[in-house]
Amino acid sequence: MPLRNRVTPLSELIADPARGLVYGNRGCLHDDMGRIRRHHNGRRWIACRLRFRGWHRSPLLQPGRFTELFFLDEATAFAAGHRPCALCRREDYVRFLQIVDAPGADAIDERLHAERFAHHQDDDLPDGAMVLLDGAPWLVLGDELLRWTPAGYADRVARPAGAATVITPASLLAVLRSGWDGAGVRLLHPTSQPAAGVTVDPEA
Repeated sequence: MPLRNRVTPLSELIADPARGLVYGNRGCLHDDMGRIRRHHNGRRWIACRLRFRGWHRSPLLQPGRFTELFFLDEATAFAAGHRPCALCRREDYVRFLQIVDAPGADAIDERLHAERFAHHQDDDLPDGAMVLLDGAPWLVLGDELLRWTPAGYADRVARPAGAATVITPASLLAVLRSGWDGAGVRLLHPTSQPAAGVTVDPEA
């Protein structure tokens, strides 16, 4: 039975057997039985590499430890309000702080926490942004919107004209507008490309 540790663009925690390309956490969210008891624990929400220095935790959801979370890709992590980890993604983290003009983790985490649930209207949307369409999350990619699913991107529709309801926090939209492409972390899942073959990490 899959664990409830997959994260949607709307920041919800779901159980799904599909694999993700990005790892992260937002503190300890589970009890001693591995049951999710809270949505988040603190303001430090991070997105990490799947592999770093050979570290591997097994089993997942150990008592008293942070809850291991998985995201389809970095566009999903950004939409959910997670930023690059300062340890396993140091290069990305330093560049990220420069783009958002923040002096350090505490400052940007406080800013992001205020933006995470404040969906807003915007018509200047870069590739990788996530918007709501009929209550569901869709990826902005060129002139199209791609429907998000736990296993990848599905239906494609023409991008409507005008402003859209944006899920991705405002500060993270600025990061996407910079042409963001994290080192070792994929911004978009392979299914964002037409007829693409899908290769995912078996340990995700």
